Amino acid sequence: MTTLATPGRTASGVPLRPQPKHTGKKVAVIAGLVVGACFAALPVLWMLASSFKQNSEIFAYPPRLITQGFSFDAYTTILTDPTKLRFFLNSYVVALSVTLLTLLVAVHAAYAFSRYEFWGKKTINVIVVSVQAVPPITLLIPYFGLVVVLKLYNTYQGLILTYMVFTLPYAIIMMTGYFNTLPRELDEAVKMDGAGPLTALWRILLPISIPGMVSVGIYTFMIAWNEFLFALTLTRTEDMRTVPIGIQLLMGQHSYEWNEMMAMSILGAVPVLVLFLFFQRYFIGGMTAGAVKI
Repeated sequence: MTTLATPGRTASGVPLRPQPKHTGKKVAVIAGLVVGACFAALPVLWMLASSFKQNSEIFAYPPRLITQGFSFDAYTTILTDPTKLRFFLNSYVVALSVTLLTLLVAVHAAYAFSRYEFWGKKTINVIVVSVQAVPPITLLIPYFGLVVVLKLYNTYQGLILTYMVFTLPYAIIMMTGYFNTLPRELDEAVKMDGAGPLTALWRILLPISIPGMVSVGIYTFMIAWNEFLFALTLTRTEDMRTVPIGIQLLMGQHSYEWNEMMAMSILGAVPVLVLFLFFQRYFIGGMTAGAVKI
């Protein structure tokens, strides 16, 4: 006669011992994450605290995270200086233009790579991926010469076109991967209704590709907003400088305006932080969906 097992007991009636929970492992993981978060957040907190200090307090010993002479002087100086405000305007113009143009070109290129077979497709794919592997600094001198020859030196157009060279490959790769996850039956249904491929792209695929476009757009905006080397090389006058260059210009020959540097760094980090906070859900989803083989 066979004895059936009952909940909490074996088939022979012996009580089951509760399985030990991996509490120690969980605690260790959580502790490691907390330590890592604190390690990453401390420089940002110190930068924020320093922006409210007087310049003479920055290197006071012992160091204080919370200053006794709390002041908005650094922010007031930046926000009332037309030259410094121009840095932010330039960064917004360049970063937004690069983001919009990159998305516009990448969406059409990715649609072609995802939906069509054509001569040289694999070769172009290799070229796109290879551009990502080239260190940007090695292209600095060639791009400088090219921009000067094209008379785009010290212009928005020169910066925008240069940045797009580095943002387009990533955008095309990610959007191609995202389009590959969408069923081709959607395109076929549009064709049966008598519409063309552009209609399928703009009216059907793009509305459901918002997570992928948001993730690519945020990444592109961050690249263009934070870029320093090419912005320094391809511009000459202060009315064309961007925020990273503006921060560097606060380093004088004999003294550094540390509190203003920290305040401008905080103000420069706000746009990217706001974008990520508002679009975090789309950003994570788009990065995951696009991470497939082209």
